[in-house]
Amino acid sequence: MEEAGQKLKRARERLNLRYRDVEDASNQIATRHNNDEFVIALSRLSDIENKGTVPTIYRLYSLCTIYRLDINEVLDWYGVNVSTLAADSAAIELQRTHLIGFGANGFGETQMPLSLDPGIDLRRTTFLSRMIQRWGKLPLALLNTVDIKNFRYAFIGSEDWTMYPLIQPGSLVLIDDTHRKVVNTGWANEYERPIYFFEHRKGFACAWCTLQENQLVLQPHPASMCYPEIFSYPNDIDVLGQVVGVAMRLDQGKRRRNRT
Repeated sequence: MEEAGQKLKRARERLNLRYRDVEDASNQIATRHNNDEFVIALSRLSDIENKGTVPTIYRLYSLCTIYRLDINEVLDWYGVNVSTLAADSAAIELQRTHLIGFGANGFGETQMPLSLDPGIDLRRTTFLSRMIQRWGKLPLALLNTVDIKNFRYAFIGSEDWTMYPLIQPGSLVLIDDTHRKVVNTGWANEYERPIYFFEHRKGFACAWCTLQENQLVLQPHPASMCYPEIFSYPNDIDVLGQVVGVAMRLDQGKRRRNRT
């Protein structure tokens, strides 16, 4: 298997660039950014290509800029697959509720069902795994046609019981940041009542709420056994949007054991 340094060497040779050309170009980048970390000296470039030396993030940026390479692809040459960032993050539990900052840049691929049983009836509850006839890799760029520009994502902390059992700890929530106005009335039951995602001085929160003049009361689900919180609005808390989707696991046994 060809080493990453050799791939960079081939990219340089395809452009007919000498070591001195690369050094000069990197000096221009360093000048533009007023940072000498972008400079790639002749000896350093030789080590990167021939001795397996891993470039710093600054030198990697310079090399990708000079060679017109996709930095995500070059990172993959070094064993860093950016497309697995979200999946690796999901494997690490955090107790605090937080926003997810991974951008939908369309890089990489994802496993998707490419063919479903033609007899599937989407009106009925279905064990979908048995209805998928063929799986395959789909470039994420093809998902750009999905209208997600108004949505943000957040993770409910593994110890955040505020909206239990409607939203379990460890859930992934979809936030529509065009719906930031608090609505105090207009629902018939708890399932219709809007749930909002907030940022305050201590972090983030996901809850029902009531706005009373300049006080915003975060109201947990009664079954959660959590207490309401009161914030001065809008000085101490910001409404980031309304929760419009939830993905969560149903591992009740684990939750009962952890919930003390």
